[in-house]
Amino acid sequence: MNGPSLTKRERLRSRVIAVIGLVLVWNLLWGSFTWLNTISGAVIAVLLLVVFPLPPVKFGGRLRPLHVIAFFARFFSDLVVASFQVAFLAFRPGEPKSAIVAVQLRVKSDLNMTLVAEAVSLVPGSLIAEADQRTGTLYIHMLGVKDAAHLEHLRAEVLRLEARLVRAIGSDAELRKVNDSREEPAA
Repeated sequence: MNGPSLTKRERLRSRVIAVIGLVLVWNLLWGSFTWLNTISGAVIAVLLLVVFPLPPVKFGGRLRPLHVIAFFARFFSDLVVASFQVAFLAFRPGEPKSAIVAVQLRVKSDLNMTLVAEAVSLVPGSLIAEADQRTGTLYIHMLGVKDAAHLEHLRAEVLRLEARLVRAIGSDAELRKVNDSREEPAA
C-alpha cells in the first residue's frame, strides 16, 4: 500500500510537525523545558528523521471540537473504570481469563489504525498484539474476558471507540462509513 502523495509544502509541514513532536517528547523525557533541551532535542530530531525517515501522513479529516471533548471525556472515564477493573482482577483469587480478539476497523487509514491502537493500548487491561495494515484489523489482548458474549461486547466497545475518534477528527467520507455501518451498536 503506497502512502499518500503529498506536495512539497505538505511534506515540509509534515516534517516540521514531526520535529516539534519529537522535541516535545525529548523535553518531557528530561523533565524540564530548557533552551539546551530544546536545541539538543531539535538536533536529535532532525538527525533521526534524516536517518530514519517517517512515511508521510496526510490528514484529510476535520477537527470537530465538541466531539473531541466528548472523545476525551469518555476516554478518561474508560481509563478510570478499567483501572478499577484491573485492580479488582489483581486481588481476586484465581487467574483472570484473557483472550486475543480480532477487530476489523471500518476506516482503514494508517492514522485511524494508529490512533485507535494507541487509545486501546492506553486503557488498562488491553494491549495491541498485532495490527494488519492490509485488512485494517487490530488483534487485541484483553484481560478479564468472561465468555463469548463478553468478548463480542469488548469488540463492539473498540468499534465504538473508533466511531468516537472518527467523529472527532475524521473526514466526511470516514464519518459516513462509520455512521452507515451496522456493526456499531448505539453508544
